[in-house]
Amino acid sequence: MREKEREMGKNEYLPLFETRASRGRLLFKLYVLTIFVAICMILVYRVSYLPVEGAVEIWSWIGMFFAELWFSFYWFITQLVRWNPIYRYTFKDRLSQRYEKDLPGVDIFVCTADPEIEPPTMVINTVLSMMAYDYPPEKLSVYLSDDGGSDLTFYAMLEASRFSKHWLPFCKKLKIQPRSPEAYFRTALEPLDDPNKAKEWLFVKKLYIDMKYQIEATTKLGKVPEEICKEHKGFHEWNFISSRRDHQTILEILIDGTDPQAMDNEGQPLPTLVYLAREKRPQYPHNFKAGAMNALIRVSSRISNSPIILNVDCDMYSNNSYSVRDALCFFMDEEKGREIGYIQYPQAFENITKNDIYCNSLNIEMEVDFPGLDGNGGPLYIGTGCFHRREALCGRRYSNENKVDWKEVNYRKVKESAGVLEEVCRILASCTYDANTEWGKEVSLSLKHKQALTKNTLACTN
Repeated sequence: MREKEREMGKNEYLPLFETRASRGRLLFKLYVLTIFVAICMILVYRVSYLPVEGAVEIWSWIGMFFAELWFSFYWFITQLVRWNPIYRYTFKDRLSQRYEKDLPGVDIFVCTADPEIEPPTMVINTVLSMMAYDYPPEKLSVYLSDDGGSDLTFYAMLEASRFSKHWLPFCKKLKIQPRSPEAYFRTALEPLDDPNKAKEWLFVKKLYIDMKYQIEATTKLGKVPEEICKEHKGFHEWNFISSRRDHQTILEILIDGTDPQAMDNEGQPLPTLVYLAREKRPQYPHNFKAGAMNALIRVSSRISNSPIILNVDCDMYSNNSYSVRDALCFFMDEEKGREIGYIQYPQAFENITKNDIYCNSLNIEMEVDFPGLDGNGGPLYIGTGCFHRREALCGRRYSNENKVDWKEVNYRKVKESAGVLEEVCRILASCTYDANTEWGKEVSLSLKHKQALTKNTLACTN
């Protein structure tokens, strides 16, 4: 098959993804037509039997008629969305054949805000699943934005950075899915067919359980013990914090991916791992998640400056280690790639009740509406699980003449030590940095209208 593709590649273009129309569209359109006829009959019936006496009857008729008009309009709009659903299929083998040595860097933004609502153990499970992507680790950089400014979250990140030296090679060796430790060990069984794998499996599971217990015990205590604070210089920052809404920028590079010493237990490089708590002052609006994302965009532009950005919420771990490669099949496609500004992944949920009577799984939105929106220009940006071009977030407009040279955008031009970067980047995360600038207006995520305007802005600039 691959030899055939190589022969075809000499004479014709082979895309990195393909688009297929949904099956059964004719049946769906016939179904919609029958519903449309039924709605028209109801409206005709309502108009034909207009009451002429009695105020109660007349007002009841008016209420019913306008309610039916409104729901008919809503139904009509939803059918427009679902009229032409399409599905995308990627060819990761073609991506590897053409670009394996030139794969771009990817910056991953994980956002958290409160260690009580979003427990640190949940946060680090998301972070570890991102670090364990099936992707060159030297081209991955994971940033945690902690808007709660919590030393408990920082402690959990420090423990996760140590555990990652065991977890990442374990994931790659056993090719496990998903790569969130909590999700994996909750359902996986010990591999009894191989004594060596079973021994390693038990060892890594014990490491995780011990780490989880220590983090949860510290979280329950409400503060990090003094002896642990002495282990890392970063804890010194919390000596100058008055509250979570009034503190200086805290930025620590826990793993410097450019450092030759940053290796896992198998001698392979580790992804860059950064903790950021941006500066907050009571007199300056922090703009919630949009403000956190903008600070991450600026800080990451100095540390790693990867051309692709993935943002996720801290409770959304990755259930597919090939997600990055799937997204790159769209961005790096020679014909259609330049037209794409962002790739939105659907969400999947756990702990849903059997009958899901409140539709917490969002199956209609993810499995029906998203493919329909994709057939009408693309799905909405829902605030998590989205890959962006950095240049799209920074306001660049794309055209057919604009081609990206992936070899040129892979790495930052100047390499600096972690200590120097920490000092320089603190300014980029200050609460006054974007004052009187286009940040939050024309550049990056909108501060005024949150995700709604950002969706439209991204669609217009790409």
